[in-house]
Amino acid sequence: MKPITTVQVASQLPTALEPLRVLAMNLRWAWRRQSLDLFRSLDPDAFARSGENPVAMLPLVPAARLAEAARDESFLARMRSEVGDLSTYRESGRWFQRTVPETGAPVPAVAYFSMEFGITPTLPIYSGGLGILAGDHLKSASDLGVPLVAVGLLYQYGYFSQSLDRSGWQQETYRLNDPAALPVEPVRGADGVQLTVSVTFPGGREVAIGLWVAQVGRVPLLLLDTNLEVNDEEARAITDRLYGGDHEHRIVQEIVLGIGGVRAVEAYTAATSFPQPQVFHLNEGHAGFSGLERIGRLIREGAGFDEALSEVRAGTVFTTHTPVPAGIDRFDVTELRRYLDADGEGISRLVEGLPVEAALALGLENGGQVFNMAHMGFRLAQRANGVSALHGAVSRRMFEDLYPGFEVPEVPITSVTNGVHRRTWTSRVMDDLFKKALGDVDISALTDWSPLATLTDADLDEARDHLRADLVDMAREHVHDAWLRRGADETELAWTREILDPEVLTVGFARRVSTYKRLTLMLRDPERLRRILLDPDRPVQLVIAGKAHPADRPGKEFMQELVRFADEAGVRHRIVFLPDYDIRMASVLIAGSDVWLNNPIRPEEASGTSGMKAVLNGGLTFSISDGWWDEMATDEAGWTIPTASVEDQDRRDELEAAALYDILEHRIAPLFYERDDRGMRTGWLKKVRASLVQIAPRITAARMVRDYVTELYLPAARSAAAFGQDTTLAAAFTAWKAQVADAWPQVSVHDVRLEGAGAAAGGTVPTGAEITLSAEVRLGALEESSVAVEALLGPVGEDGELVDPQIVPLQRQDDGRWATRLTVSVPGQIGAGVRVVPQHPALASRAELGLVASA
Repeated sequence: MKPITTVQVASQLPTALEPLRVLAMNLRWAWRRQSLDLFRSLDPDAFARSGENPVAMLPLVPAARLAEAARDESFLARMRSEVGDLSTYRESGRWFQRTVPETGAPVPAVAYFSMEFGITPTLPIYSGGLGILAGDHLKSASDLGVPLVAVGLLYQYGYFSQSLDRSGWQQETYRLNDPAALPVEPVRGADGVQLTVSVTFPGGREVAIGLWVAQVGRVPLLLLDTNLEVNDEEARAITDRLYGGDHEHRIVQEIVLGIGGVRAVEAYTAATSFPQPQVFHLNEGHAGFSGLERIGRLIREGAGFDEALSEVRAGTVFTTHTPVPAGIDRFDVTELRRYLDADGEGISRLVEGLPVEAALALGLENGGQVFNMAHMGFRLAQRANGVSALHGAVSRRMFEDLYPGFEVPEVPITSVTNGVHRRTWTSRVMDDLFKKALGDVDISALTDWSPLATLTDADLDEARDHLRADLVDMAREHVHDAWLRRGADETELAWTREILDPEVLTVGFARRVSTYKRLTLMLRDPERLRRILLDPDRPVQLVIAGKAHPADRPGKEFMQELVRFADEAGVRHRIVFLPDYDIRMASVLIAGSDVWLNNPIRPEEASGTSGMKAVLNGGLTFSISDGWWDEMATDEAGWTIPTASVEDQDRRDELEAAALYDILEHRIAPLFYERDDRGMRTGWLKKVRASLVQIAPRITAARMVRDYVTELYLPAARSAAAFGQDTTLAAAFTAWKAQVADAWPQVSVHDVRLEGAGAAAGGTVPTGAEITLSAEVRLGALEESSVAVEALLGPVGEDGELVDPQIVPLQRQDDGRWATRLTVSVPGQIGAGVRVVPQHPALASRAELGLVASA
């Protein structure tokens, strides 16, 4: 009999247990195991059924058990201890408070915008690496005490859940996110009503945006939601899915994130004690429209467009995450023009006061038909960075056209190498070893992890065996359940209980499945891979996971090829694909893998962080020299797959696959199975220690956020404060830029001379000799204070260009020439040149205006 009606039954917390709700609504439990253990101990069954979600579990706990816990002094003491620890954590001074000098100026708060955040699987608003990186950024900012507010979207369905059909083809399903079961709360005003902001789309169509907050330790994460009853169906669907829909859907999502996000931050700071941010950090170009909203606000206060742009640039940091043009959001400029919605005077109805064509110019490319969100990001931000040293170099070359006249190394894009949140990604077993060697401290704040070298072979070997066994157990369960979803009958699946071996060398590979990451490089020679997997003396097993974007057919085809190989009866006990990769699966997979494989096409991996997480758990790196590994690679702590120097991609894949097989078969596997007289993997564990001591301290998100603070946030805050403290600076700086641009055609360099012992052109100068470099410089209408005259000196390359030149300032001499004296200490051919560049205290880089004059 079917029920006539249904009712939801939920337990109510006794008054004595109300502090549990406080703990549940702060996501610090996602990286504090004592808090999770407290919830688990309350009711292990409810905890498991809720997906380890404290918010969702509390209504599932039987009333009798809640009453029992409310009388249990031991449980209450643990609860009070956790609540007290959270309070201390949120209110005490931390690294930021101890490090940032007291200047009397407002605390430089930061607003951090991202399309996705991966904090916990119980808040499914992330798809992969970008979101996980953003989540780790928030956690570490919280740990360090950085005053940061984050802004994202509260997706109704988030990213898709993945399964496979019988043929191995990816299937996508979407699960509704019920805010009542999520660790989020409405942001309320003084009247107790949820705060909303709005944006106005063409035709005067106003879209309301509800504000929610997820508290990530000390950091509030504002989540914007258009699924409100006051909106029409189309508007309610704006925040439906992450990376779903067509270009137009993407545009309106990014308008809500950027323009709605700035309005949300203003509403939030007005309703709370959080300070108004001075620095706006755009994590990729998705949030670029935030800059347009900030420009519009300044225009409404009386500034001109150029003045407002200068002030907005001063306080903006832009991080690019893609080393390939295809990864950048590009839109038809007519679509953007329609949404900016100019009135009869060319002023936007979306952002009041904003001149539409001037705003569009910030992102135009390809003759003005395409709007490039990354270009807008660079033009809106005075400070920009890539996410590894190599990616910074690649980005400088990718975007050099935005800074004409300057060599690639001087393009003002720096780098901050990504990192991972140590407490989130270090397994309990390894965390216990860290505490054993270093004490019960947050070692992310330490730069010297050398005490980890004292961990014994027995300690490390036991930990690694434990983690590998956990991975095997998890993989068996996932493969079994995946085959049921693929249509298999339970009677067919006995074999899934025997796949993998907890004593076999285990290689992990998990990431977004896109062509450049080369999931199937390992299948280049299927028979050789089969021999390696099935070697009777030194077998290898592969555990693989990852999702392809729903619209990425080539990525899905790669995945299907891999799945079909793994399905073959001869190897299915040695290679498995685990569907529906998420944070929970990742934590077991990265911890249990002895080796983490990464084989992208160099240099198309911006950073990559999955391998970093393996390092924290005693895993070793096996990678192409790309992303983060390019700057940290060492044979003492891993293996590097050589990059083939050939143009043909097919030939390159063939050569690099062969190198992958050779290293795996002849170097990695023999070392793993080599034992000393005690039965210990002495050589292997020596490499593990080297990785923990040399690599691990450099790949934490704490190090990353400290770098952002010292290298980007604080300089940006100082620049923003300069405009705030001097209300005439924006106008004066804008006028100065216009003057320099007008006068620059008359700036020139002539008659460059090298004088001294043998310094005539083509002459020979003895090592250690002092020479004089001078030039005649004509500045036209410009004052000397508006320019810097510089010498560039360095070796001359085969192409006749200077190689890594040294920049030396020249000074005006009594005879009117500009000169400097130099001592030449390195033998070889040295070249010299002289140039003039603009100079102003409000500039962050000599290349910022794209103006240079040289001889």
